[in-house]
Amino acid sequence: EAVLIVLAVSFISLGLHTKPLRIDIWPGLVVGITIPLVLAITFVTMFYWGVGLHKISLGSLIIALGLLVDDAIIAVEMMVRKLEEGYDRARAATFTYELVAMPMLTGTLITAAGFLPIGLARSVTGEYTFAIFAVTSAALVISWFVSVYFVPYLGWWLLHTRKQVDGEAHEDELFGGPFYTRFRRTVDWCVQHRWITIGLTVLSFALGIVGMGRVQQQFFPDSSRPEILVDLWLPEGSTIQQSDEIARRFEARLMQEPGVATVTTWIGAGVPRFYLPLDQIFPQSNVSQAIVLPKGLKEREALRVRLPQLLASEFPEVRGRVKLLPNGPPVPYPVQFRVVGEDATQVRAWADRAKEVLRANPGMRGVNDNWNEAIKVLRLDIDQDKARALGVTSQSIAQASRTNLSGSIIGQYREGDKLVDIVLRQPPEERSRITDLANGYLPTPGGRSVPLLQVAKVDFGWEPGVLWREGRNYAVTVQGDVAEGVQGPTVTAQVWPALQALAAQMPPGYRIEVAGAVEESSKGQGAIAAGVPLMLFIIFTLLMLQLQSFSRSLLVFLTGPLGMAGVAGALLLLDRPFGFVALLGVIALMGMIMRNSVILIDQIEQDRRRGVPAWDAIVAAAVRRFRPIVLTAAAAVLAAPALKAGSEPINYVDINKIKAEGLQRSQVMDLASWLTDVYAPRLTGSPMSQKAAEWTVAKLKAYGLVNVKIEPWVNRNGFERGWTNDKFYLAAVAPEKFPIPGTPTAWTPGTEGLC
Repeated sequence: EAVLIVLAVSFISLGLHTKPLRIDIWPGLVVGITIPLVLAITFVTMFYWGVGLHKISLGSLIIALGLLVDDAIIAVEMMVRKLEEGYDRARAATFTYELVAMPMLTGTLITAAGFLPIGLARSVTGEYTFAIFAVTSAALVISWFVSVYFVPYLGWWLLHTRKQVDGEAHEDELFGGPFYTRFRRTVDWCVQHRWITIGLTVLSFALGIVGMGRVQQQFFPDSSRPEILVDLWLPEGSTIQQSDEIARRFEARLMQEPGVATVTTWIGAGVPRFYLPLDQIFPQSNVSQAIVLPKGLKEREALRVRLPQLLASEFPEVRGRVKLLPNGPPVPYPVQFRVVGEDATQVRAWADRAKEVLRANPGMRGVNDNWNEAIKVLRLDIDQDKARALGVTSQSIAQASRTNLSGSIIGQYREGDKLVDIVLRQPPEERSRITDLANGYLPTPGGRSVPLLQVAKVDFGWEPGVLWREGRNYAVTVQGDVAEGVQGPTVTAQVWPALQALAAQMPPGYRIEVAGAVEESSKGQGAIAAGVPLMLFIIFTLLMLQLQSFSRSLLVFLTGPLGMAGVAGALLLLDRPFGFVALLGVIALMGMIMRNSVILIDQIEQDRRRGVPAWDAIVAAAVRRFRPIVLTAAAAVLAAPALKAGSEPINYVDINKIKAEGLQRSQVMDLASWLTDVYAPRLTGSPMSQKAAEWTVAKLKAYGLVNVKIEPWVNRNGFERGWTNDKFYLAAVAPEKFPIPGTPTAWTPGTEGLC
């Protein structure tokens, strides 16, 4: 889409003529030929650098596409203009190289240097986004070589020479139309009233800075993939059987919702990492996580809005959370604060007060913490004197209690290449009640058994089910989601003063820290900011080498940030946050501004060296540079919507495409296991299950795995899989053994969205 947009801009803007009304396709064709050439060389460079085709690299190519055609458009526009002035094709081609080759190189290197801090960032964000610097820089430098060497040759072959009148260049005829006449008068007025112009420029820049203060901040936007993740948290200490019952009831209820294609749930853990930026949930008996696959993005948005209310009304026993897949490095919650201290009880109490502060903010939703609820515990208070008299130890008492309740492992049974634990424990009817522990018996060294209550007293109490530490101290992370249309950093800034007041009341050794999206964003921005001094040094050095004047270099350098007025206005007008993706746009914008400024000032200086007065040189150069600046800006701006339309270039992939994405072998295995675990149970018990399994195995073998085979296995959960020495196990269960509503009735080999 981006390529088509850029081609349309090139064909219309470079070839449109009004007298008579027609479109000359040859200038646009020259630009169009350079695009696949630059992309082809860029792909080869990416291959040798080890950069795969994935969301970041494809997004970088779209960003670069609006920039890499700049050089080609500038070169072609210069050739077209010289041909319109009466030059022959050879002279027009060489004139283009002589006039704009070095200024274009300086501007190209400046734009590439703007992305240097991203490439040098030593952080998770830098690792995730390194492809932006690599791909964009390579594409820009390659585009310059193509524009100064290949484009003149193409132009010499394809562009037509205009009839020359009396051997004179007719620049006055070219720029003498009504539009250029008005534009010349505007530039002349700006130069004549230079202080008013400077004042208005400074004012617009100041308004841009003030406007940026009103723009909401964002780390990374949510993904536009169709999947919805639903977390189902039972109280801490709940059993896996309770989680299984809730998960099955949730699946059955959700399949009744309109617009839902499939629902797949993992019980006792989060989903496998089928998606690189996924925030994983560790195995716990009280949690289940479901992937809801709607039929389309419109249905996804409707479900995302309905699901919280459905969970609250029909599943009040769980703490439900509905979320989309992230785009950037994983952050558990958009708003998080960490309460740190030395004593667990004190930290728990202060964290509860911090949660009250968060709940008081109208922008917060679903406030909780990562310690969850306290759990019930039974403690044995042992009478050591009686225990010694009977010859029993605390260890033997603990062993007997564990055998009575949860059981003790006494051996293992080998089945194929699996080891199954042999557990000794009481029958369910003798261990399902708390009082059964008091009725238990304890063996003694003399061969007799005595009641457990004879040497120990059973106490009932509560304790934290989960304890987290941070730097050897106890740490409770207070967290929550935000209301629709509000960003996490915005709410964090709102509640932070109240939390600082709460922290002032804490005893020494206790503190509250900012976590979540704000913390991760500050880490990423700090790593990027570390490379800014080197970037500024390189940019200013390039300007000095090109312009050979400190004042002119400083002038070009200062034009870069002037685009902030437009950035702030656009974000406020469209009500969009400023995040990492917007930062990339700002970097590209500053590079375009400085590139155009370098070429403009270079042409002004060339005119002055030919004896043209400074005033006339400024006005004439501005008029001549108007069309190429507008063309390059239009190409970059109109290509940008493809970033949103194609923001998920890899939605459904097979193993061959994952190989191109550059994931490591283990990540490919995780994704392959997701493809089978999620969907294979819904395709089993019929001939299509075997077809689906064979298709999956073929894809794995195509990737290079060996000894791939299908091993049917049935357990109480319906399916099981594992990886052992490159052997792949795929579930195969009978529908009467594992009934699943909504089982597909047909399957076509090659449909990656299903398998």
